[in-house]
Amino acid sequence: MYLAIREIRFAKARYTLIATIMVLVAFLVLFVTGLAQGLAYDNAASIKNMAATHFVLEQHAEHRLTRSQLDQSQLEEASLIVGKENAEPLGVRMTTVSPSGDSAKIDVTLLAVNPEGWLAPAITEGSPLSDQLIGHVLVDEKLSDAGVKLGTILVDQASGIRWTVNGFVKNESFSHTPVVFLHKQDWLSLQAQTVTHEGTGSADHPSYNAIAINTANENVQKLQAALPHTEVIKKSEAVSAIPGYKEEQGSLMMMIAFLFVISAFVLAVFFYVITIQKTSQFGILKAIGTRTDYLVRSVALQVLVLSIGSLVISVLLVQLFEIMLPSSLPFQLGFTTLAITCLSFVIMSLAGSLFSVWKVARIDALDAIGRTAA
Repeated sequence: MYLAIREIRFAKARYTLIATIMVLVAFLVLFVTGLAQGLAYDNAASIKNMAATHFVLEQHAEHRLTRSQLDQSQLEEASLIVGKENAEPLGVRMTTVSPSGDSAKIDVTLLAVNPEGWLAPAITEGSPLSDQLIGHVLVDEKLSDAGVKLGTILVDQASGIRWTVNGFVKNESFSHTPVVFLHKQDWLSLQAQTVTHEGTGSADHPSYNAIAINTANENVQKLQAALPHTEVIKKSEAVSAIPGYKEEQGSLMMMIAFLFVISAFVLAVFFYVITIQKTSQFGILKAIGTRTDYLVRSVALQVLVLSIGSLVISVLLVQLFEIMLPSSLPFQLGFTTLAITCLSFVIMSLAGSLFSVWKVARIDALDAIGRTAA
C-alpha cells in the first residue's frame, strides 16, 4: 500500500489524467443507467405502482393490455376463485384529450378503475374518485404543464365525452403518456359512446381490458383452468409487453454494457503502458527482494484507489445534474441500482488491470537490470 500511494503522489500529473478519464467514463455510465431506469419507470409507472401480482388477459393478446378484452362474466368467475376483494377490473385506452375551450391536444392513457378498490391511486391534490362523482377524473401532475387545473374540463377527441378534473396524482404514466384515471361507470359510458360512433360492438355487454389479481401463486393455476381463452401473466410480463419497452431498455442496456467494456479497456491500456515504462524499476525491486505478490497488490491497489475516487466524484456530479435536470426528463437512480453500478465499475476496472498484473508477474529481475545497465 505504501508503494502504491507513494507512486500516485509522486506522479500526480500522470494519475490525475487517468483519474479524469475514469471520472468522465463513470459519470457517463451512471447517467445512462439513471436515464434507462427513468425511461423504464416512465414507460410503465402506473402498472408498476399497482398492487396487483398478476393480470388476466385475453388469450393471444401477446400480454398486451390494450389488445385484450374480457367480459363481466370472466370478472365474476375470477372473483369467485381469488375473492372479490382480490380481483379488480381494469380498462386501458390510449386517446387524445383537449381542455375545454383550448385547442391544445394532449395524448393520454385512460385507466378505468373501481374508485373504492385497491387500483385507485393516491392523490396529491384535490379529492379522490367516488361513486358519487361520475364524470370526474384524476390526472397525472404532468398535465399541469399543459395548463390543466382542478376543475378543468377535458374533452375526449374520439368520443366527445367531457370529464372534470377532480384531483392530481403523481408518477402515473403508461407508454410515456400521462394517465387519466376514470370511474368504471365512466368507462362503460365511454364504451357505449364508442359503439354509437363506430357502429360496432354491443353496449349491453361491457368489457374490460384486464382483470388485476392480487393473490398467491397457488391460485394462478386455478384461475387459468377456470377461465378458458385467457392467460394469467405476472405483472413483470405485462410491463415488458408495453409497446417499445423491451426495445428501449435493450438499446440502453447495450450502451451501458459497451461503456463498461470501454472503461475496462481504456484503463487496461493506460496501466499496461505505465507498467512497461516501469519495467526496470520493478526489476530492481525484485532484485533487492521485493516479492512479486507485493508488486501485484500495489498495482491492483492503485486501480482500486483511482476507481473508487473517480466513482465518488462521479456520484456527486450525477446528483448535481439530477437536481438541475428538468422534471420532464425521466431520470431515476435508486440506491440499489447505484450500488450495483458502482460495484460493477470497480470490478471491471480491476479486470482491466489484469494485463498489468500479468506483466509485473513476468518481469525477470536480471533482464530488467541488464537493460538498465546497457
